[in-house]
Amino acid sequence: MSLLHLWQDFNPDINNNAVTALHIQSANHTEELPPHHHHKNQLILTLKGGVTCLSPNAYWLVPTGCAAWIPSGMVHSNRTTANAEVLFLYIDAEYTALPRYCCTLNISPLVREMIKHFATLPHDYQPGSHTDQFARVMLHELASMPIELLNLPISPHPKIRQLADALINNPADRQLPDVWAQKLALSKRSLERLIKKETGMSFGRWRQQLRLLTAIRQLCHGESVQNIAFELGYESVTAFITMFKKQLGQTPKQYAANLSATLR
Repeated sequence: MSLLHLWQDFNPDINNNAVTALHIQSANHTEELPPHHHHKNQLILTLKGGVTCLSPNAYWLVPTGCAAWIPSGMVHSNRTTANAEVLFLYIDAEYTALPRYCCTLNISPLVREMIKHFATLPHDYQPGSHTDQFARVMLHELASMPIELLNLPISPHPKIRQLADALINNPADRQLPDVWAQKLALSKRSLERLIKKETGMSFGRWRQQLRLLTAIRQLCHGESVQNIAFELGYESVTAFITMFKKQLGQTPKQYAANLSATLR
């Protein structure tokens, strides 16, 4: 079932069980769901490829081996890379062991296999059944998964959203802050103050975080380090590798190798 078919045919909120799972294989092209929300909490576990999510306050990445946590009622949109493989868990809104904000979780191999197994079980299990007990153990383990800082804080402020939308669509943009300030009808100082107030980051740090997330997404998609550096507008591959290693403690090739190991 593709991501779009999920949107059309599956309603997780009508299932009364505490946890429901769905296994999704996306099409051979990028797929996107428009903004929506669920009454239940949602976990999006990426088994292959990558997923990006957008909420009113953040843009965040879900690379292979990680999962997005989306609390109940949170409006969000999803985009998958081509041929991505994703597991969706829908969890009762009363489950509060995980944060009440959107984030990316680093999923251990044990919990990943538990979720994969749970997705093969019938949706209509009975309370107190083996499946029900397994789901509760799985949730207990899920609550201990560490949070990864793979998000870009944004804001409902219209000028910040305009800037974020433009840079998300063109992360190679290297225009200086004063150029963007002019486009947004602000002074350079006002723009820098606004970004700091709304995101907690300077303009340069904020844009670098966006490039980092884009690079990780492209690595998940199998792009070469050279192509990614070029697409992000870096003057050299070395400059891109230096930035990546400074932020994540490993080179892009090491990160890609770890992704392959996770898949295996």
